[in-house]
Amino acid sequence: MPSLFRRTVLTAFAAVAVVGLSAAPGLAQTPFITVASTTSTEDSGLFRHILPLFTAKTGIEVRVVAKGTGQAIDQAKRGDADVLFVHHKPSEEAFVAEGFGVERFPVMYNDFVLIGPKADPAGVKGGKDINAALKKIAEKQAPFASRGDDSGTNKTELSLWKAAGVEPKSGGWYKALGQGMGPTLNTAAAMNAYTLADRGTWLSFKNRGELEVVVEGDKRLFNQYGVMLVNPAKFGHVKKAEGQAFVDWLRSAEGQGAIAGYRIGGEPLFFPNAGELGA
Repeated sequence: MPSLFRRTVLTAFAAVAVVGLSAAPGLAQTPFITVASTTSTEDSGLFRHILPLFTAKTGIEVRVVAKGTGQAIDQAKRGDADVLFVHHKPSEEAFVAEGFGVERFPVMYNDFVLIGPKADPAGVKGGKDINAALKKIAEKQAPFASRGDDSGTNKTELSLWKAAGVEPKSGGWYKALGQGMGPTLNTAAAMNAYTLADRGTWLSFKNRGELEVVVEGDKRLFNQYGVMLVNPAKFGHVKKAEGQAFVDWLRSAEGQGAIAGYRIGGEPLFFPNAGELGA
């Protein structure tokens, strides 16, 4: 009986030890960082292409929270991210100037395109002047689906309307949706509406319906992306080493090559330009 008792006690201690080991904080956990980014990098499929390459090289997992640029910046300003990766340069520079980010680096670019129905009720197809196209859309009161979510795309769209001398208000022909790029394109397809989209998400978008690119090539449609480490001096919990490793990898020859290598139908979605001064 004593022998049986000892075996029972030892078994119980062993079970407790196993539970204790499995619950030990940080034991055998994969290091990870949180990246606040825009929906275009997610919806385009870019992250699905490049993040496994980064993780394979460094062992660091990247957890992306994809929102509009404005929301992503707000998240980073609360210290709820290690890295910010978005596409509205004035907002990015303000983020760093206010002490929330360490340093902004250019990573890549593509462009915005005006999407519209093949029937083209505003008569803008084939034009190169985005402001002239927006004026015609407003004059014809042709349906327009706006993201309306304070994203980089939405900020650019609103600045283009302003430059065109138009102040659209949600309701009637102009719909501010408060949605990401993918859902906005879905709505535009359902409405046969015009919308402004980044080319990367458009190329990866499948539910096009009667939509097509109607205006492209205007220099005002240039779309630059930047990356920055959230300031660990301001937020002590920021994973400085791991976050900086991701920033450095994006800017490295390997990271830039991974970005350039992401294509759909042979067409690149983003163009790396980490070494370009002033980008």
